[in-house]
Amino acid sequence: MVKFFPVMKQEVPSQWGGGYLRLSLSPSTWILLLRSLGLAIILFFCIQDTVIAKLAIDVSRGYTQPMPIAIANLLGTSKLESQLGHSIANVISADLERSGLFRPITVINSLKKIDSLRLQPMFSDMKALNTQALLSGQINIGEKGDIRLEFSLWELSSRKKLVQEVLFASTEHWRRVAHVIADSIYTYITGEDSYFNTRVAYIAESGLPTHRIKRLAIMDQDGANHRYLSEGSWLVLTPRFSPTMHEITYMSYFRNVPQLYLLDIETGKRKLLGAFPGMTFAPCFSPDGSRMIMSMAQQGNSDIYEMDLRTRDVRQLTNHPAIDTSPSYSADGLRITFNSDRSGTQQIYVMNKDGSDVQRISFGDGRYATSVWSPRGDLIAFTKFKSGRFYIGVMRPDGSGERQLAEGFLVESPTWAPNGRVLMFCREIARDVHGGGGSTRLYSVDLTGYNERLVATPQDASDPSWSPLLSLQPLSNIF
Repeated sequence: MVKFFPVMKQEVPSQWGGGYLRLSLSPSTWILLLRSLGLAIILFFCIQDTVIAKLAIDVSRGYTQPMPIAIANLLGTSKLESQLGHSIANVISADLERSGLFRPITVINSLKKIDSLRLQPMFSDMKALNTQALLSGQINIGEKGDIRLEFSLWELSSRKKLVQEVLFASTEHWRRVAHVIADSIYTYITGEDSYFNTRVAYIAESGLPTHRIKRLAIMDQDGANHRYLSEGSWLVLTPRFSPTMHEITYMSYFRNVPQLYLLDIETGKRKLLGAFPGMTFAPCFSPDGSRMIMSMAQQGNSDIYEMDLRTRDVRQLTNHPAIDTSPSYSADGLRITFNSDRSGTQQIYVMNKDGSDVQRISFGDGRYATSVWSPRGDLIAFTKFKSGRFYIGVMRPDGSGERQLAEGFLVESPTWAPNGRVLMFCREIARDVHGGGGSTRLYSVDLTGYNERLVATPQDASDPSWSPLLSLQPLSNIF
């Protein structure tokens, strides 16, 4: 049976007169128009999303071309403010460039007036730079030497202010202010946590190969604000940051007895973690800082032990005639990865935090060591030795997806940035026939393996440990 529908009528304003045009449309025509309208709306929002998403970097992909970003010198009303603003802009640019994701472009002046950040930048002058984003700001130094810094991140194509923040700090912490700003830019554009406002503890090395002096040292992740935490009279090894950021645990051969110590970075006070019956080494904090895991050697055999830092109670987690060492907690603290030669060669294993359900996860060619769980929980970094070469690599916690990020005569001791996207490690260069070379330096590399960078240190360096993200307590408004 065929159904007949009445003709639908709609009155619309006439372009040719003051009245209305009366249109007679069939139901099928109305359906076609509504579908077309729906498609137009979808396309509109897709275009809008494209415009909004254009200022973004997908760090989960492989190598990507660095995003050009204009960094304006932060303006001030005095010569001192202008000089400090210039220095802060330089540190921001260096941070972003070193990430491999940005190509900073220095801009001398981007604002219409110096007295107000709330006025729009001179967008017409920005076109020639062929950049997608602009950072601008203004700095004021108070009578007591405190800094008030206001900055904005602009998307140039839409002329929109994406981020505006106000930061307060003492003048001596101006570099930390710069790192916080770089962190804000990185996080907004990538959607990932950042890592610029961090520190690195490591072992500073000097002297002849037969008589190396090893000192505990600390610096910002870019090599600035370097200082030594030990004098070098006794051998120190394996520094590891606490999640509290104010303490470092390390192994020291103080008076030729290898023991674990806890050092307060700010006060310089240290304390012995405990009088263990055997040699203790390779310490690692739990994610909440309440426990510490380590290797302890007794009667020629090494096993994994855990200490409660509040009660100082110690319990044994592994009990095997093989060597178990280099333990590291998962991000949630529920699992542990470690190295063991219980299968005949040195391999990577994972187990529950109570030592149960031990499973081997590395099955590639070569030997594996120094496994470290990512702060994100998605990867485990490691050192690998194969065919006379060393490699820094990563794999998933189930052992799949293994890939190498760096290689060399000797590369080892990977440590994660707090965002789980960058690794730092040490590399030793082989000595030549004349005794030259042999230096040991720190390098960083991202998960693509393309962006490898030398980390500046005043002398040879090894065994780095990356701190959690520091805080500056900014007052923020994000648009």
